Amino acid sequence: MNYNVNEAGFYGEFGGAFIPEMLYPNVEELRQNYLKIMSEPAFKEEFEQLLKDYVGRPTPLYFAKRLSEKYNTKIYLKREDLCHTGAHKVNNTIGQILLAKRLGKSRIIAETGAGQHGVATATVCALMGLQCIVYMGEIDIERQAPNVARMKMLGAEVRPALSGSRTLKDATNEAIRDWINNPVDTYYIIGSVVGPHPYPDLVARFQSVISAEIRSQLLEKEGAETPDYVIACVGGGSNAAGAFYHFLDTPSVQLIAVEAAGKGVHSGESAATSVLGKTGVIHGSKTLLMQTKDGQITEPYSISAGLDYPGVGPLHAHLFQTGRARFFAATDAESMEAGLELCQLEGIIPAIESAHALAVLQQKKFGKEAIVIINLSGRGDKDLDTYIDYFQL
Repeated sequence: MNYNVNEAGFYGEFGGAFIPEMLYPNVEELRQNYLKIMSEPAFKEEFEQLLKDYVGRPTPLYFAKRLSEKYNTKIYLKREDLCHTGAHKVNNTIGQILLAKRLGKSRIIAETGAGQHGVATATVCALMGLQCIVYMGEIDIERQAPNVARMKMLGAEVRPALSGSRTLKDATNEAIRDWINNPVDTYYIIGSVVGPHPYPDLVARFQSVISAEIRSQLLEKEGAETPDYVIACVGGGSNAAGAFYHFLDTPSVQLIAVEAAGKGVHSGESAATSVLGKTGVIHGSKTLLMQTKDGQITEPYSISAGLDYPGVGPLHAHLFQTGRARFFAATDAESMEAGLELCQLEGIIPAIESAHALAVLQQKKFGKEAIVIINLSGRGDKDLDTYIDYFQL
């Protein structure tokens, strides 16, 4: 079984580039050039230097002793929360801003849900001296105020998406409209493994540094490059793609993706795409998508602004369909409790997105000698208001 993208941009039956004709020149320019640019020695040298000296890589692979004792297994946390800007998102924005510069673009647009991708994009635009416009749902602007302030301090313009559910899906729609209207000077930095080909592939490649580091760090700590399990939360799925990438063709490594069940998978307020979704097209890609019988997109819900997306990246749809990855769903309550547990056992406040991955420990029993890697995709500073309100702190 092949888990990588083919030349047409498909993972099995999922993927491709289902785009309006007006967007074709933008996407085609990127498709024709991204692999060539990414293979240039000068590009790789600049990308790796920035990851090391600016982002702070490699991020630690931390053995969580007290968490391991509680769940009677060996748990390592991949500390993407320690990246500059506070999440894994910057791995991808560093790569894409270098692509944009080599394509001669001077204006950058992006979409964001939890704000982490928006902050990461605003950061690299400031670093490179490029104009930055970030689209964000009006609801997300309200619940992620600290990240909105950070983007503005970094010089970005934050434009609210006022249509639909006023969350990530609608912000993405607005960004695509902007790109159609500004095809010459503008580059669209997509934050997850979603969108038309080649975005799912190029974002996964930039994020694959996570699993590359896990292999080398685990060899040092355990004498073997491969764990028994790799666990990551999935909205669009960029952190999971990065954590899974170098293990996709190693069947002994069990991959676990955790979606947001919201108030319950069948409550009507959920974002558990693998359970509730069926094949459809969203934002230029064929994938699993939450939709009504007549094909209208179902509004997702999660307490986590980074996970309330009605679809999932095509790579993950393929992993689900083929059974290569097991998909779990964690409710708001389970995730918030898991996040608080990590605070009190390990002294680490996780992003609520990452807390969904931690919640699997309550649902699945692992062997005592099993090596379990959990990708801690982001830190919880941005979510403090949500934690405060939820636990009445």
